Amino acid sequence: MGMIKKFGITTIFAASIGVCASVSSAETVKIAFIDPLSGAFAPSGTMGLSEFTHAADYLINSKGGVLGGQEMEIIGFDNKISPKESLIQLQVVIDQGIRYIAQGNSSGVANALTDAVNKHNRRNPDNRILFLNYSAVDPALTNDKCNFWHFRFDANADMKMDALTDVMKKNEDFKKVYLIGQDYSFGKAVAAAAVKNLSEKRPDIEFVGNELHPINKVKDFTPYARKIVASGADAVITGNWGADMVGLGKAIVEAGFSGPIFTYYGASTGITKAFGAAGKGSLYVVGEGSMNPPVSDAMSAYVDAFEAKYGEHDNFQPRIANVIEMLARAINDAGTATDVVKVAYALEGMKHDSIFGGQVYMRPDDHQAIQNIDIAVHTNEGIRHPFDNSEYGLYMKDEVVMASADSATTCKMKRP
Repeated sequence: MGMIKKFGITTIFAASIGVCASVSSAETVKIAFIDPLSGAFAPSGTMGLSEFTHAADYLINSKGGVLGGQEMEIIGFDNKISPKESLIQLQVVIDQGIRYIAQGNSSGVANALTDAVNKHNRRNPDNRILFLNYSAVDPALTNDKCNFWHFRFDANADMKMDALTDVMKKNEDFKKVYLIGQDYSFGKAVAAAAVKNLSEKRPDIEFVGNELHPINKVKDFTPYARKIVASGADAVITGNWGADMVGLGKAIVEAGFSGPIFTYYGASTGITKAFGAAGKGSLYVVGEGSMNPPVSDAMSAYVDAFEAKYGEHDNFQPRIANVIEMLARAINDAGTATDVVKVAYALEGMKHDSIFGGQVYMRPDDHQAIQNIDIAVHTNEGIRHPFDNSEYGLYMKDEVVMASADSATTCKMKRP
């Protein structure tokens, strides 16, 4: 096993089960960050690792930590965006006695991890762990596949699409929509949600394309972009992220598509720079936590501090700050960091005022966070916090307050 220090973060690359490293004292509350730190999707993973570390240091450790002085420590584990590798890394985490894991890149990975965590906790009641899902948005994770040990801090794919289509339905210019996404559970969920929501809200809209492509396999998206242009689509919807969003975005721009492109993750990690002036006013992102315009001086100070320390990365995922602050509060309320049952009970039902604005409610029924969902546009106007070291960023155009708060869930949670 090798261990490197990068940006002040401890990152562990473990090759096999049972490999262990002593990277810190027992006085820290450790969170294992299991996401891609190498390969094509490394920019997404390394940025998330920086965001978690900054949130822990700035929001918690600088203020005395938790439980009267314990600091929170983020430890990176490279899963290479592979469910199989993620399970290997999970075993390393368990062997090191770490009680909390955070993951967000790929719902395929999240599905594998939540099953493994649930099974481990049933078999090992004295060594249970919690899964803090900050970005994997397959709806099944808080529906049929829900469990007590999993908490999702991002809105799921259905919630985001419900908010997005509430905005889209107002524009009568949209007559033809093209759907394109990655061929795995999340990409399929986005497409299904788009068809369901738009068919109900705008039955006049025609779907001129509904296509899935292999995840992390397409080297040239030009053929896909040409099909989009040839279809006569007025708008595109995609859930692509990471390298696949960069590739698709560049191809669409170069093919001359001039309509709006509605995305889940169409910003930062090279995407903002790739679109540049060509995407101004036409690229949209559905998400949470607006940075432009800033909601407060405190929020801007938090983002400025991140940018000063991690210059090549962006603070693109406001929900990460919510994960850290809500977990810290739950630990303090429970009076323990090692009894994760007590921490989980303290976390569910929690209402949290986010530094990025609005309230976050951790719904007890399914451990799905309920929060405001924003629709933001790619622009260089009114941008206080840009992405990709460019002049462009996201500016909030619409907001759905406490989106999908009354949405149904099929979760039948079994509690310890």
